[in-house]
Amino acid sequence: MTSSTLNEQIAQFYDASSGLWEEIWGEHMHHGYYGRSGNYRTNRRQAQIELIEELLNWGNIQHPQNILDVGCGIGGSTLYLAQKYNAQATGITLSPVQANRATERAEAADLNPKPEFHVANALETPFESNSFDLIWSLESGEHMPDKKQFLQECYRVLKPGGTFILATWCHRPLNSLAGELTADEKRHLEEIYRVYCLPYVISLPEYAAIAKQCGLQNIRTDDWSMAVAPFWDRVIDSTFEATSLLGLLNSGWGTLQAALSLGLMRRGYQRGLIRFGLLCANKEQLSRNNEQ
Repeated sequence: MTSSTLNEQIAQFYDASSGLWEEIWGEHMHHGYYGRSGNYRTNRRQAQIELIEELLNWGNIQHPQNILDVGCGIGGSTLYLAQKYNAQATGITLSPVQANRATERAEAADLNPKPEFHVANALETPFESNSFDLIWSLESGEHMPDKKQFLQECYRVLKPGGTFILATWCHRPLNSLAGELTADEKRHLEEIYRVYCLPYVISLPEYAAIAKQCGLQNIRTDDWSMAVAPFWDRVIDSTFEATSLLGLLNSGWGTLQAALSLGLMRRGYQRGLIRFGLLCANKEQLSRNNEQ
């Protein structure tokens, strides 16, 4: 599959499913946070807010003034970060439906400066180099057909001294006693790829190695799989509510298929195959010699 074909599939998937997701779950299209051990009984929407806050705390994010949200959905994180930091925030997505809805939500929020949203490919963004002091990528890395090009592009548009924070679906590390992925694990991943329009996922140590190759510094990683795994039980429970079922039937086969396959992700976490990986890094500050 070519990158352009994959991008079209991703756009179509989110064009079809985003309205239903917003109706049932709200504006945040990502996991929730249920405590490091996953035992907090948090309201499902509040858990998604807490994931954002926990990521900001973990990344030691201070006062960014120009933020890029890569894979912004309908602008949930973008608007949240813009309001929290009173910052200029920009979101990009492959889905025109998402970009339009995010723009509508930005107009209603009446923030100053006003967030902007664009339909854009994260591997070839339309921005100048050294444009953003925070690049935020919450559950979009798994969609990238070239993980190295993705991190290289994030590095390019990140300002010197800026912070890159990534939270993404991974598979288990391969440098453990479990060794390489088994044939059964590979089949499990292929089903997830097919349903959720993913090219492939990699392990968190592989992300760290790529980040280092791209020139990022102060690289830190963490695994929050236990903290977010309960999310899929909450999604499965909500799917069988009457309004959800009606919405699924009206939203097309791709959305319905994804809903019927939610157990793939739950089982992936249960068997330790799917991991929720975090990476935080910085772009080196320019020295005085380089600035002159």
